[in-house]
Amino acid sequence: MSACSYKPQLHSSLQHRNTGLEAGQLEKHGLAFMTPATVTGQEEDKQSLALIFSDVVIKKMPGVHCVTLQETLSAINRGELTDEYKQMYQNYSTSGIFARESLQKVGEVAGARYVIQLNLADFGRRTEKRWGIAGIRVFATKTTHIRLFMQIWDSQEGNIVWEGSHELSHAYDTVQERPVTFQKVVEESASALLDQIPQLPQKGVAK
Repeated sequence: MSACSYKPQLHSSLQHRNTGLEAGQLEKHGLAFMTPATVTGQEEDKQSLALIFSDVVIKKMPGVHCVTLQETLSAINRGELTDEYKQMYQNYSTSGIFARESLQKVGEVAGARYVIQLNLADFGRRTEKRWGIAGIRVFATKTTHIRLFMQIWDSQEGNIVWEGSHELSHAYDTVQERPVTFQKVVEESASALLDQIPQLPQKGVAK
């Protein structure tokens, strides 16, 4: 039997709510990334999550000025807001609320009115081995699962203007060892969420 993989099975669930974001607002005022939140045990994925997601924003929303997490944190440090940002973030982790005054300062130093907050609610991989005659493995089912929550805040008003969640399960049968990567499922989840955000039509692209 040759080394091969079979057609993947995708299971996806998407929810979103627009509470005040109009088409053209992100293009006009920009979008800055803040430090993502994660479940316990996935803290090391915060930087990767923001990096991968911001790359998708840049590709899918070329008309939006995107301030990456690295750029936001650098601006916060230059603006001497490190302690205030840390306190704002800690308060959010327990209350789900960003203090308006602190959020305004973050938006100002980052140069974007809107800020994006990601929450990696779940991520995991599983492999189920299947064996053939005499204990020889024929193939394995590899499954990667992600649940991602996203909010867009208006830093001037202190309001949540858009939020959405996406859950994706990516499974396939293979005889190879290569798993579905964290980058791949984040890219797919990011793309699904961004497709729901109001945008101005891109030039040369039919509505």
